[in-house]
Amino acid sequence: MKKFKKVLLVLAGLLILVILGVILFVQSLKPDYSGKKALSGLENKVDVYFDTYGIPHIYAQSEPDALRALGYVHAQDRLWQMELLRRLAKGRLSEVFGQDLVETDKFFLSLGIDEHTSKTVSGLDMQSEMAVLSSAYLDGINKFIEEGPTPVEFYLTGLEKEPFAMEDVYNVVGYMAFSFAMAHKTDPMLTNIKDNLGEEYISNLAIDSDISTVWIKNYKNVKADSLGNTIALNYKKALKNLPVPLFEGSNSWVLAPEKTKNGKVILANDPHIGFAQPSVWYEAHVNTSNYEKYGYHLAGVPFPLLGHDRNLAYGLTMFENDDIDFYYEENHPSDSTKYKTEDGWESYEVVSKEIKVKDGATVSFTYKKTRHGPVLNNIAKQIKGERPISMSWIYTKIDNEILDALHGISHSKNIDEFSSALPKIHAPGLNVMYGDAEGNVAWWATAKLYQMPDSLSTKFVLDGTTGKNEPIGYLDFSENPSAINPPWNYVYSANNQPDSISGMLYPGYYLPENRAKRIVELLDDKNDWDRESTSKMILDVTSSVNPDLITELIKLLDVSSLSEAQLVQVDALKNWDGSYTLESTNPALFHRCEYYMLKNTMEDELGPEQFEQLLGTHVLKRQIAWGANMKEGKWWDNVNTTDIVETRDQIVLKSFADAWISLIKDFGEDPTQWTWGKLHTLEHQHPIGQVESLREFFNVGPFPVNGTREVINNMAFPYDSTGLYKVNSGPSTRRVIDFSDIENSISILPTGQSGNPFSEHYEDQAEMFINGQFRKMMMNKQEIQENAESVLVFTADQ
Repeated sequence: MKKFKKVLLVLAGLLILVILGVILFVQSLKPDYSGKKALSGLENKVDVYFDTYGIPHIYAQSEPDALRALGYVHAQDRLWQMELLRRLAKGRLSEVFGQDLVETDKFFLSLGIDEHTSKTVSGLDMQSEMAVLSSAYLDGINKFIEEGPTPVEFYLTGLEKEPFAMEDVYNVVGYMAFSFAMAHKTDPMLTNIKDNLGEEYISNLAIDSDISTVWIKNYKNVKADSLGNTIALNYKKALKNLPVPLFEGSNSWVLAPEKTKNGKVILANDPHIGFAQPSVWYEAHVNTSNYEKYGYHLAGVPFPLLGHDRNLAYGLTMFENDDIDFYYEENHPSDSTKYKTEDGWESYEVVSKEIKVKDGATVSFTYKKTRHGPVLNNIAKQIKGERPISMSWIYTKIDNEILDALHGISHSKNIDEFSSALPKIHAPGLNVMYGDAEGNVAWWATAKLYQMPDSLSTKFVLDGTTGKNEPIGYLDFSENPSAINPPWNYVYSANNQPDSISGMLYPGYYLPENRAKRIVELLDDKNDWDRESTSKMILDVTSSVNPDLITELIKLLDVSSLSEAQLVQVDALKNWDGSYTLESTNPALFHRCEYYMLKNTMEDELGPEQFEQLLGTHVLKRQIAWGANMKEGKWWDNVNTTDIVETRDQIVLKSFADAWISLIKDFGEDPTQWTWGKLHTLEHQHPIGQVESLREFFNVGPFPVNGTREVINNMAFPYDSTGLYKVNSGPSTRRVIDFSDIENSISILPTGQSGNPFSEHYEDQAEMFINGQFRKMMMNKQEIQENAESVLVFTADQ
């Protein structure tokens, strides 16, 4: 018995040691928010005060010192995120995740981002202020890699840490530029519809600009006084498993003093990006003797893309301009190494690449390039067909000065300095929103815009053999859409169509007017905006388009065929104000009807796979209201029923019946139980959270959420056959900057500041975000010091 007790004691002791070991190991993986650390390259001490949400407030005597500290603290919270983002352009995701990411790696390698980066970095002046500060930031990252704890994801994937270099910064920006583009999802698909179904089907799609919708108005002024379907399908498959978020859309508006209660500018901004864990932005407040900025940083990028100080504030939305063109090439009839041009036959450039694969053999592949860009037919095995199609992307065509632009806007002291940096942004296309303490408000659409021959639609694959479908010149930046201190006293963007420039409407993949219409409605009716009312508006969940749409469609229903329960719900829809709250039942029926109407209208012609592809485009979003109001058109007829030609009325009635049956199947016969919160949910997914046993540890959520796609609080989701609306993109932050009380401006992140699952700041803002709450962006040093949760001091490495 004594021996048994001794064995138990030994086992208990061993168990305690194991538990202690695990606890100590976990503690060693946490970010270090306090204490003292030596940091090589520092000239003087740097103090970093972490507030109650883990946001660093960095105080240094010089900016290079501040950027070294920023690099370190950014890496300790987000190194895993930095690692994934820098691997995209180099085609190195398969090293981490294995065979499933090979097609994705092939795709990103073929884009040429990494090659363009190499060319850009080789020509940099490394003594320029931009390069010096970027290098200091990278030094801080690499110091953490060298001495800091290894994030748990590296242990789980068996990945070794590697130093960061300037190329990594540019490659992250290159990924951002590509993720803004929409042509790769749209142009080949539209070409396939045109080739297989005909021009009449194309004419019934909302491809071109609609003059009846809300556009962003231009106003030039001075300062204020004080292959088709297989290619498109391959893009979808290549991006499906992407372990990082895509950039989607955004809202922003800037109110001039005449529109505000306190007579000072207010800026609101909520960039819409794919939800993920960690969230996209890392907040940091940097303060030196001659520089201050409260900014939002991408992982691995030293300069903030969103920011403010006491003099000015800026935000971003996506321009959605067309900056990718596709071209049909023609092979030489007897020499497959050559392709046709207007000047004769040119030789293809052949590019060979290798992709290392975790737990698998290295994959070698080659692809061809023409004067336009990469030929897509050999990028992945899903690409079939003999006719070569190449892609021309402006990002890789001209010199890359984006980091210079980000450095310039983040160091500007006034509107003139700010606007002078904007022409350096050639891609991605961005709507840059601006407001300042002097009372200026402005919007610029920034991108290198080019003019194509008259009557040429770039929404289809072009003939690349004749030289007649090439850009004929670049527009000067002064011709880009913009509005500076307009007489209506505000500027805004919701990714909608901008007004004409240089006598033309610039082609793009603009989103429908839904959000824009609501923003303009609310802003026009009020001239006493303050921080509280602006923060309420950024949470608005009312659609000004959907109630009108459903009211018109209800008129087409044969009410004599409806049951009493159906009549009650139809009557409720007639009186619906378009709001999307958790307890509302109208949204569920509306979206089920909308999905089935699209399905019953278009899937018979497109087939299930291409219909699913169409659901993910901006064309589809524009089509919903525009197409539903089309009384007659080719799409209404079901091509599978040869004995009848269906009409819009019949499709509407069938879609309502399909929606009703599906809701009963999912939630029962009582319509009061069809509440929006049961269908519309948000889960912030971590790449490793895809492993079911690790989901609860790495993922955040799920939460029922109000809002919907294309309202101001744009909690977007893809339509699919499940009928469940799992939110996949939305506000990546919500910011309200009030120049009447700059130190009490407010913001929120979707989950938390840290990407380290052992940090207390991994998800400490998640419920606040869901509940529409905000927190202060502190700028007052005394307040920061008095309320700091911890202090980390960096000293010069002796």
